[in-house]
Amino acid sequence: MFGWRRRKAKGKKQDGSHEKQLEIPKHFRCPISLDLMKDPVTLSSGVTYDRESIETWLEAGNFTCPVTEQVLRSFDQIPNHTLRKMIQEWCVENRNYGVERIPTPRIPVDSVEVSEILLEITASNNRLDQVGCLESVEKIKNWGVESERNRRCIAENGTVPVLTAAFHAFATDSFEKNANLLEEILSVMNWMYPLDVESMTNLGSHSSLCSLVWLLKCRDVSAKQNAMIALKEVLCSDQQFAESLAAIDEAKEILFKFIKDPISPSITKASLTVIFHLVSSPHEKIKSEFVKMGLVSPVLEIIMESEKSMCEKALGVLHELCHTKEGREEAYENALTIPVLVKKILRVSELATDYSVSTIWKLSKLETKFEGRVLIEALQVGVFQKLLLLLQVGCGDDTKEKATELLKLLNPYRAGLECIDSVDFKNLKRSF
Repeated sequence: MFGWRRRKAKGKKQDGSHEKQLEIPKHFRCPISLDLMKDPVTLSSGVTYDRESIETWLEAGNFTCPVTEQVLRSFDQIPNHTLRKMIQEWCVENRNYGVERIPTPRIPVDSVEVSEILLEITASNNRLDQVGCLESVEKIKNWGVESERNRRCIAENGTVPVLTAAFHAFATDSFEKNANLLEEILSVMNWMYPLDVESMTNLGSHSSLCSLVWLLKCRDVSAKQNAMIALKEVLCSDQQFAESLAAIDEAKEILFKFIKDPISPSITKASLTVIFHLVSSPHEKIKSEFVKMGLVSPVLEIIMESEKSMCEKALGVLHELCHTKEGREEAYENALTIPVLVKKILRVSELATDYSVSTIWKLSKLETKFEGRVLIEALQVGVFQKLLLLLQVGCGDDTKEKATELLKLLNPYRAGLECIDSVDFKNLKRSF
């Protein structure tokens, strides 16, 4: 509700009566929201509504006029310029009451306009006309800034494949020469994810991936963020793109740097997702390269300090790194590993618990030279009770199997070694 609707006129009326409240004229109110209309539009029924309210009504699947209840002959919304000007004049007349003038609304973009601009982008691609393409992309960006309705209209009319095709074409030409255009395309696409198959293929091409890596290395924080989000979307779709990215020079080093020396939470989170897809590859070499760079330690720090979503991603990365002998050795040598993994069991989410249990299992089961030391250290930070409780509250079959095996391995070392952090179990709902 508008704050000024509760304000009262200063002084008294000439007849000496009490101060009166400023009232919005009835015909200025939207019949749906009952608020002052900002963008009045008239339907085929002849009734005028605020555009935002009637669009919400129609998008909910309604085919009738809310006031008359008659079925609409069309869904066209005709701007009521006369009423809008009357509302603006009324606002100006009552500015002493704190009423602000309603700005003149922009006419929403329609499908025809979107189709025309996409044809222009396609033509610019064919000619490799960077200037023309940039002008068209900026026009789409400006439309999107104006309203959520515009963004929906743009996305629903085949914009994403055209933009990603443009990205691929100009990246293939020269990503250094066309850097500004490539950045602008990624900026516009930020509110169009997830991608369709054609768009993912365009962004997952070798030239597109190379240009994304170049943007991560050479451009400002905003460009890095948009490029990283694009990479994340592409890699989440198909593992083959992860292997293509891993083959690009400096890609892994740049991703590692974003984890070791974070510059923004969104880049760190996206980097973890991208790295997870890289280390999930069956090629052990990719995992080993990240381990040699020193990825284990910064990932453990993220697990220890971050919120749920980022913690899950970091645990997933550590879990994959521990598939390798080098990864397990690096993890064991870090004093944080066992305490942090035990701490996260039943603390964050089911997925985090699965990763934590599986990683502890790998460290104790797959490296026999660590087995006794890992088990003793885990017992000292309360893992036995946590695993028992995990089996009682329930977990997936794979985690259940590993937890059971760990309990058997731990049992001979229990005498005099256990230590329980009771806070871990506080307020936990049990099934028994």
